[in-house]
Amino acid sequence: MNPLFKEHHHKTLHVRIMVIAGIVLAVAGFFTGYIAAGKSAVLPIIGQEAQPPGVDFSPVWKAWHEIDDKFVPAAVATSTLIATSTEKIGEERVWGMIEGLAASLNDPYSFFLPPVESQQFNSDMSGSFEGVGMEIAVRDQILTIVSPLKGTPAYKAGLKSGDQILKINGTDTHGIDASAAVKLIRGPQGTNVTLTILRVGWSEPKDFKVMRDVIDVPTVTTTARPDGIFVIQVYTFTSNSPELFRGALREFVQSDDSKLILDLRGNPGGYLDAAVSMASWFLPSGAVVVTEDYAGHSSNIVHRSLGYDIFNKNLKMVILVDKGSASASEILADALRYYGVAKLVGVNTFGKGSVQELIEITPETSLKLTVARWLGPDGKQIPREGIVPDVKVEMSEKDVKEKLDPQLDKAVELVNK
Repeated sequence: MNPLFKEHHHKTLHVRIMVIAGIVLAVAGFFTGYIAAGKSAVLPIIGQEAQPPGVDFSPVWKAWHEIDDKFVPAAVATSTLIATSTEKIGEERVWGMIEGLAASLNDPYSFFLPPVESQQFNSDMSGSFEGVGMEIAVRDQILTIVSPLKGTPAYKAGLKSGDQILKINGTDTHGIDASAAVKLIRGPQGTNVTLTILRVGWSEPKDFKVMRDVIDVPTVTTTARPDGIFVIQVYTFTSNSPELFRGALREFVQSDDSKLILDLRGNPGGYLDAAVSMASWFLPSGAVVVTEDYAGHSSNIVHRSLGYDIFNKNLKMVILVDKGSASASEILADALRYYGVAKLVGVNTFGKGSVQELIEITPETSLKLTVARWLGPDGKQIPREGIVPDVKVEMSEKDVKEKLDPQLDKAVELVNK
């Protein structure tokens, strides 16, 4: 019997490996950046029953009618007749109102997605789209790169987690939301986008010209090292990640190695259920992985290990994290460290401790809204400054250029102790 396995699980290992895909299909659907909600009824804009108590909507309608009666677009010739209240104009105004409503929350993760952006978001979830291949977010009102996905144009161009995007094709990004920024960065395969970047340690920003391409989001890769250490790198948490991770663990088991390095560097997150499923291979049934704290709006949701738990204490494990490790990556790393399964090596993670729900407003539009906070197994929110690793190891630009990896080297050192 492999000394890694718990004795009572040895005979059922094969069955567990085969059925996990079915388990995942049954529970998938919660995304750590976004929860895919069901269809929401669209409330009428006009009508007392739709108005929150104590809110006077009359200024909105006054502005609406004034625009109808008086607005003249500056760029339209004087001989051009001005349309007043067509269906399309009214629709676009409503979208603008919802955008303003979301913007009033001052939350970088909450915003309205009109038809084009909503369609782009759904294509992201399919794992293939045209662009440069990086996750972005607004931090302290500055557009920031969360993580360039490995092998994508953004990664090859040298963009890094934490880089600040000051301009997109010359357009200033101050005050822009992530959705609008994505619209500017996206484009057809083979076209270029110029990003003006400011990086920590630079005195002046630099321009990066990046050619857009079809982005097939990588998921899981494995490396069986000659020194008896097995490395699994998870690039993103998609709906099929648990099955791919199960396959990677099967390779690990078949390799007869007893030392595992899980590389979550540059992983911006994804489906929550994928992270819970992955944690379940190392944790007993019922162990709390993460809690969604709804701050009293509804009951908290506790996500617990499914209890695959096939490894015993003979397993030596280290998890690599960096500034690009966000959301689901942080949840998985935090849980496995809390229960003593693994140590964390690298630098502070991104620090995304909130839950977003994707709400359908109309069949073509949606609202991404922060609805809860992530609480780790210790009941504490994932800190805004990120999770602090057990062993801090920086990766310099010189290391990258010379293809050195001091973080991986430290992980190897720790699992060999």
